[in-house]
Amino acid sequence: MDERAGWRPVTRARTYELVIDRVEEQIVSGQLGVGDRLPPERDLAQMLGVSRAAVREAFRALEAQGVLRMAVGTGPDSGTTVAALPSQALNRLLRLHVALANFPIADVVRARIMLERESARNAAQRATEAELDEMRALLDEMDAPDCDRERFNDLDTRFHVAIAEAGGNRLVADMTIAIRESLRRPLLAAFDELGDEWYPIAEGLRHDHRQIHKALLAGDAADAEAQVERHIRSFYRSAWRQDVD
Repeated sequence: MDERAGWRPVTRARTYELVIDRVEEQIVSGQLGVGDRLPPERDLAQMLGVSRAAVREAFRALEAQGVLRMAVGTGPDSGTTVAALPSQALNRLLRLHVALANFPIADVVRARIMLERESARNAAQRATEAELDEMRALLDEMDAPDCDRERFNDLDTRFHVAIAEAGGNRLVADMTIAIRESLRRPLLAAFDELGDEWYPIAEGLRHDHRQIHKALLAGDAADAEAQVERHIRSFYRSAWRQDVD
């Protein structure tokens, strides 16, 4: 197959962005898939009629987005290849949007409810004994007397991520992870602002988590969904004084 196929020259305006467009076209059309190697910078620059600097800048931007992986050297892993989009790249993007208030918290919470209901339903039907044991261990750590707010927040995130991963839907899990990670700092700030009100709220969260886990253990998908939604809504109502429709 001619590796030049599909690589059309681009115009000069904002050249590196247009190079990105060409790479994206190749991926969306199926010409490039995960693990495929892109032409070397020099060759691709000639194919597209642009400078090597434009190709290099485009590659770096796509690497930062988690689309490409760049490795120097001459071995089998060298060069620029298409990478599966990692959760870390999605997390980074969503964290920035939340920090800049591009997404109102209420919208993020609604998205979280939709995703976590799906994850809870799937996990109730699919979770293995080992996955359920891992969740229980996280809840036990949250019950520890020396579990401070930051540690509690981390364990809380891991518990919800464990449910998402047990659900078996990779896209739903990655989106859930991204939203949970984007909320990590805002949640910790909310915990700190609660002062002594934190303690009864934390007890309520622990109780909610146990009820969710109980539903997962019983394989009750409907109850797991309901418990997750009630838990999320209750927290934002009590800690952030926000009702989410």
